[in-house]
Amino acid sequence: MLQIRKMQKSDAENVLSMMRGFYASPAVFTNGSEEIFRNDIEECTSDSPWACGYIFEVDKNIAGYGMIAFGFSTEFGKRIVWIEDIFVQENFRGQGIASAFLHFVQKEFPQFLHRLEVEKENLPAMRAYKKANFHELPYLEMIRNSGTEI
Repeated sequence: MLQIRKMQKSDAENVLSMMRGFYASPAVFTNGSEEIFRNDIEECTSDSPWACGYIFEVDKNIAGYGMIAFGFSTEFGKRIVWIEDIFVQENFRGQGIASAFLHFVQKEFPQFLHRLEVEKENLPAMRAYKKANFHELPYLEMIRNSGTEI
């Protein structure tokens, strides 16, 4: 049975291990770093108003994690939830866990606009997101990161 629960500081080592694999995969544009991963986990397990982390458990075994971030869209005039990370360990894939997390976010934050990024080559993720009623936007994303290189 799948349980989605808030990430806790005691989950840090398990999440770090999963993040290393996720960010080294073709599903993510950047490779990240230990510092970034630890900052992400700290933000997601604190009382931060900006980010929240979740653990996916199947029969009390950690199957993956998800991270979301909050903001406001002036284009749409409403709060936004960015679904930043969705990672399911390989031996748990194909069980609908990522889809269940998307449904969970919809249920927890129904008044928010939901956005995410996906690599165009990640066809399984694209199919799952489209099935969950996400659609592509015609934007090219740009970034400036003060103080560090990507």
